[in-house]
Amino acid sequence: MNAQAPTSVNSSEPTGLMLIFRALRHRNYRLFFAGQGLSLIGTWMQRIAMSWLVYRLTHSALLLGVTGFAGQIPTFVLAPFAGVLADRWDRHRTLLVTQALAMLQAAVLAVLVMTRTVEVWHIVTLAVILGTINALDMPVRQSFIVQMIERREDLGNAIALNSSLVNAARLIGPSVAGLLIAAFGEGICFLLNALSYVAVIAALLAMRIAPRPTLSPNGRVIDGLREGLSYIFGFTPIRYIILLLALVSLMGMPFQVLMPVFAEEVLGGGAHTLGFLMGASGLGALIGTIYLACRRSVRGLGIVIAASAAVFGAGLIAFSFSRVVWLSLALVLVAGLGMIVQMASSNTVLQTVVDDDKRGRVMSFFTMAFMGMAPFGSLLAGALAERIGAPNTLRLGGAVTVGGALLFATRLRGMREILHPMYRKMGIISDLNP
Repeated sequence: MNAQAPTSVNSSEPTGLMLIFRALRHRNYRLFFAGQGLSLIGTWMQRIAMSWLVYRLTHSALLLGVTGFAGQIPTFVLAPFAGVLADRWDRHRTLLVTQALAMLQAAVLAVLVMTRTVEVWHIVTLAVILGTINALDMPVRQSFIVQMIERREDLGNAIALNSSLVNAARLIGPSVAGLLIAAFGEGICFLLNALSYVAVIAALLAMRIAPRPTLSPNGRVIDGLREGLSYIFGFTPIRYIILLLALVSLMGMPFQVLMPVFAEEVLGGGAHTLGFLMGASGLGALIGTIYLACRRSVRGLGIVIAASAAVFGAGLIAFSFSRVVWLSLALVLVAGLGMIVQMASSNTVLQTVVDDDKRGRVMSFFTMAFMGMAPFGSLLAGALAERIGAPNTLRLGGAVTVGGALLFATRLRGMREILHPMYRKMGIISDLNP
């Protein structure tokens, strides 16, 4: 009788499309998925429009870097404290507030551009404001996923689907933005982004969220932060995953900041070329997240993290040498695939092993590594591109990324010794083959 149990369990497991989309069985996650789908398209339209607007006004790679720095530095500074608040506050209500504030920011930017009163300092200031909102929104959003999923075994799939949603929007948004900018200017992109927030706010309002235990609000924030730091850096797998993600974000992620330079100066195109490049990166990322959604278990994601980081770095190096549009599109697709698989795999492992009462703080450091290091990378990339050129800057970043992936791979054996017993206790794996 016992020998037949595994067969019965396996026969009831979802297959095909049911396997890929199994997290959508949960009502709250379905609402979130639908609302975010529309909102994220607007977000990516705004990102492309903002980069192109800065480059059109200044033709300066350095100012592209400065704008990227301004929009992301608040995440580095504030995310650790936001993680403590994410463990203390009602995450559902907090997301409603952050989404409403982000909608207001986009509306102000749209008015400035469409009335032709926008200046570079306006863009930088509004980028800082949005970055401050995102510093709280991102760790709360990451931590909130677990509250929308009643079955913990679907958590990894929900994270993969969330990443696929981001990258489907990343595929659609930049392409649409490139066409709209060429036809109507940047202002329409900011306006549509402001309107898109209505969808996610409506989805959040329609959810039925069970209350969860939170930390005592009476404790000092700094004490909560100290406890989170001790937990993160005392847990070897979490420490290594976050450090690799930070390195890749510093040296690899800034390739997006330099895309306007490649689109116009290297490939001889315009706004439509920029949209296609970013769309190709999004397509690669979408393919990567579909692969992750098809995985049944978190087991083996350590080697996936190392391999995908190496693919990302190698893709950047190859892209930097290309002077042909179609080849550049193919190579940036490969780089986008590697980038998102590393990020989403890291997210899945962290969310699987972290203690629930420290989830917000761990995800805040994940956010700081993924988004918070990017401003320094944007500033560094912009400065280097002014001195050694955009292609050489990308080659350097790609080489460092590959080096980091190889170093991470040498730590995999020790990480398995810690993680496999945890996976076995959770029922994720039933054997420990060498």
